[in-house]
Amino acid sequence: MGSAHFAALLLCAWMFFASGATAANQNGTGVLARPAEVRIGALFTFDSVIGNAVRPAIELAVAHVNANPSILRGTKLSVLMQDTNCSGFVGTIEGEFNKISSFPALQLLAKDVAAVLGPQSSAVAHVICHAVNELHVPLISFAATDPTLSSLEYPYFVRATQSDYYQMDAIASIISQYQWKQVIAIYVDDDYGRGGITALGDALAKRKCKIAYKAKFPPGAANTTVEDILMQVNEMEPRVYVIHVNPDSGLNVFLAAKSLGMMSSGYVWIATDWLSAVIDSSIDGNPDVMELTQGVLVLRQHVPDSDIQKALLSKWNNLTRNGSAYSMRAYDSVLLVAHAVEQFLSEGNAISFSADPNLVATKGSSLQLDSLRIFDNGNKLLEKVWSVNFSGVSGPVQFTLDRDLIHPAYDILNIGGTGLRTVGYWSNFSGLSVVAPENLNSSALNSSTNNVQLRSVIWPGQISETPRGWVFSYHGKSMRIGVPLRTSYKEFVMQDNGPDGVKGFAIDVFKAAISLLPYPVSYNFVLFGDGLKNPSYTDLVQKVSENYFDAAVGDIAIVMNRTKLVDFTQPYTESGLIIVAPAREIESNAWAFLKPFTFQMWFSFSTIFFAHRENTVSALGRFVLLIWLFVVLIINSSYTASLTSLLTVQELTSGVQGLDSLISSSSAIGYQVGSFSRNYLVDELNIAESRLVPLNSPSDYARALELGSGNGGVAAIIDELPYVEIFLSKYCKFKTVGQVFTKGGWGFAFPRDSPLAEDLSTAILTLSENGNLQRIHDEWLSGTECSADDNGAASNSLSLSSFWGLFLICGLACLLALVIFFLRIFCQYSRYSNQVEVQFPEPQVVNRPARLTTIKSLISFVDKKEEEVKNALKKRPNCSQHPSIGDSQHPSIGSTATVEQSTLST
Repeated sequence: MGSAHFAALLLCAWMFFASGATAANQNGTGVLARPAEVRIGALFTFDSVIGNAVRPAIELAVAHVNANPSILRGTKLSVLMQDTNCSGFVGTIEGEFNKISSFPALQLLAKDVAAVLGPQSSAVAHVICHAVNELHVPLISFAATDPTLSSLEYPYFVRATQSDYYQMDAIASIISQYQWKQVIAIYVDDDYGRGGITALGDALAKRKCKIAYKAKFPPGAANTTVEDILMQVNEMEPRVYVIHVNPDSGLNVFLAAKSLGMMSSGYVWIATDWLSAVIDSSIDGNPDVMELTQGVLVLRQHVPDSDIQKALLSKWNNLTRNGSAYSMRAYDSVLLVAHAVEQFLSEGNAISFSADPNLVATKGSSLQLDSLRIFDNGNKLLEKVWSVNFSGVSGPVQFTLDRDLIHPAYDILNIGGTGLRTVGYWSNFSGLSVVAPENLNSSALNSSTNNVQLRSVIWPGQISETPRGWVFSYHGKSMRIGVPLRTSYKEFVMQDNGPDGVKGFAIDVFKAAISLLPYPVSYNFVLFGDGLKNPSYTDLVQKVSENYFDAAVGDIAIVMNRTKLVDFTQPYTESGLIIVAPAREIESNAWAFLKPFTFQMWFSFSTIFFAHRENTVSALGRFVLLIWLFVVLIINSSYTASLTSLLTVQELTSGVQGLDSLISSSSAIGYQVGSFSRNYLVDELNIAESRLVPLNSPSDYARALELGSGNGGVAAIIDELPYVEIFLSKYCKFKTVGQVFTKGGWGFAFPRDSPLAEDLSTAILTLSENGNLQRIHDEWLSGTECSADDNGAASNSLSLSSFWGLFLICGLACLLALVIFFLRIFCQYSRYSNQVEVQFPEPQVVNRPARLTTIKSLISFVDKKEEEVKNALKKRPNCSQHPSIGDSQHPSIGSTATVEQSTLST
């Protein structure tokens, strides 16, 4: 008979037996009868920390289900337990490879179980998931915490515990709370360890922290292997360790750490919930375990207090007091399956199995794969599992859309003395808190109670002060600090014959900052450059990023492309690019006061003094006058401002007016060798390289500026502000143009994530606040030949030459007025004297000189009022009138009335 015919007969036989089995499960009405028993499996390692805790929990849960008729009505729940005998990669394989009974997981699945509880190992779960996917059997794990098990690759995997995704988020929150930037992860190199540490790295990255080193060891590693790994770790700078290992072998890490002195002050140990499982599973606590782990922070899955727990304690006291959170998860896993099966059966679904055509036994093979059968309605039971919602001993049992248990939360415990002390909590909705998550609500989250995120912790070494989290360690060697070997502007850094080999402003700032650190730092300065020209500072920073130098100290500008390679300290001085160009003072011009107004505006000059001479009586007149006075104000202010500018302005002989004019021109531009200014001019300002001229020293600057762009020199130089200030202090005939057009500063370079960069930044701020930074600046950069302040004061001082034209005009006007005045006086006096003599001839006085009489008469005439003189001159002689005696003696008196009358008429 052919193989096709044989296969057809087998298919018919299978259909016959399957239909017979279905009919046997139906009652007389044709409705499927509820099965008398539903079998589930439990797969874990009996002789393990978690296994010892979960086995009695599973047994108690099964008894609870069977004793409660409201859970499974008329159906008995039975559990088949299978010992995996290990918790490593080979959790599914045991003994010989010639029979299916040699594979514990497959042997359990071959017994037609509707669901499987476990396994406790994430590594074993990864293997079993492929089997349950094929057989459509839900796998409910109470201890597999690897986050990758939640992927869509494993649709039949149900995590009835918390994922390490949340646990690592909690640990990252703790690290961020204490402001530690780097940690070292110590973990077992299996699916459980790798998945958890990957989640930790992602959680730390969100908080701008990182895993500095991953110390991994194989499952079941010998103690010597663990010690070797910890010895390497101990030589590194970070002192914050996150340990994520298996409960059965994890204490070996602390045993090795204690022998190496790594459980003393300055160290930080954070253990995941494997350690709390070890402690909780030991009856009354194990003194040896507590002694090894003093000062350790440990996480434990948070289990809220409930009446269900209290009722359960009377039946099994070890479940909560000497058990672990995993034992409670195992207890609730049984109830989870029971509730799902009840819903499954209530909807008329049958628990039946059929052969899997993909598992046809290979001819001659003894593996007996054909004994594995598919759960026909396994997908429907899986749906009921995801929809279950009840309150268990571990809290609410309900799943999110991402197939995780709702309300993930952890207790944060501190091991001290002979017990555990709760220092806080973490949940995915409240973060760190000192209040239990179930007691928090929206109002409590905003209250002052939650401001204190963690209670005080006793760290290793019995210290209460939070450790710094890292130590300075270069394996007993001194730091190699690169220093630029400058050939110009040596005030900042220069070679020296002293013990350090270098000195300068930057060196003194670095040494002063280092002295403020709370720990000693050994270092040696190494010169970088050929001594012929200034070295490339970008190359120096590159050497730091390549770990050729441990740091770089000098006048190093903090610019974007360098920050991508290294970390910089806080700037210790301000910097930025600025333009330098030739300049000369405008000679003081005696006629500068004429320049603010053109010839057409000199009419407006009169408005300054004669704006409102006449009185105004009407409202319209006042309105016009108001507008006119405003015009006068603007004219007066404009004249003052223009004149001030003309008297104090400096003229740039190169014609450079600013950055825009320099870019648009074709003039040559100078820059300092080794400075970042060249790359900035080319890359940012798009200036052709052919226009750029490298210059090395201040004398080169001065020579190039004096020659000019067309004579082999440059029109202007673009350099950093500190260099320009020193240059201008020695060469006073050059000036800056405009303002600093890039903002930045100088700092010290360190490798990425170096803690020294942060500590030195704090030290530099301290130097700035206490005045020592300014003192160092004054020691190196003050007392120069000519300062910018002196030049500015001289350029703003005005001399007599600026105003001699005004004084000349005033002098000539006064002289002309005096000449005209005296000519008028002499003319009037002559006429006045002749008229007085005719009208009133004076009697002859004996022995009086004629000249003296004339002078006295002239003085008397000058004292007379001009109007009196004019009236006297207008009078005509009249012979019929004879003056009285008094009038003959005092001619002026007699004419008083006439003068007053004449004045009134005028």
